[in-house]
Amino acid sequence: MSKGMYVPKESQPKQGGAAPTGKVKDGKRKIVAQNKKARHDYAIIDVYEAGLVLTGTEVKSLRQGRASLTDGFVQIEGNEAWLHAAHIPEYSQGSWTNHSARRKRKLLLHREEIDKLAVKSEETGHTIVPLALYFKDGRAKAEIALARGKKEYDKRQTLREKQDRRETDRVIAAAKRRQRHA
Repeated sequence: MSKGMYVPKESQPKQGGAAPTGKVKDGKRKIVAQNKKARHDYAIIDVYEAGLVLTGTEVKSLRQGRASLTDGFVQIEGNEAWLHAAHIPEYSQGSWTNHSARRKRKLLLHREEIDKLAVKSEETGHTIVPLALYFKDGRAKAEIALARGKKEYDKRQTLREKQDRRETDRVIAAAKRRQRHA
């Protein structure tokens, strides 16, 4: 290549060779925390992606992959959605500017989405739960869901279905293995 010639960004060699840090890479989503208990305890009705209003130390702590959503829940207060009880630990190199670990955090949603969630969550047995925290194109996002609480027998039934599915897959795989070796 000659000096001063324009080269499109795609064809330029990549800088650095270190792999990005993070737990799971899902396309362009770098997942920081998941709430598996919510998927077990609730029947998910509708899923939304919301932005998060965070302080600098919260973002740095999330980038280290440290967060927990187990006790988290979402409330609509005065036409705004708030994430409560989500645990983002203090940043280890933070100073007096560090955040409190369980403070409530504002969720960024469209007005129609907030209105729809507010109406639906008022219905008996419905709630809004966080499912995941992740980075998408460098911005922190929360996956929240409108959910209905499962009864104990519903939880047992889903566990049974999951075990049955796993057992049939195991039997099919064993049959295929035997067929290949015969």
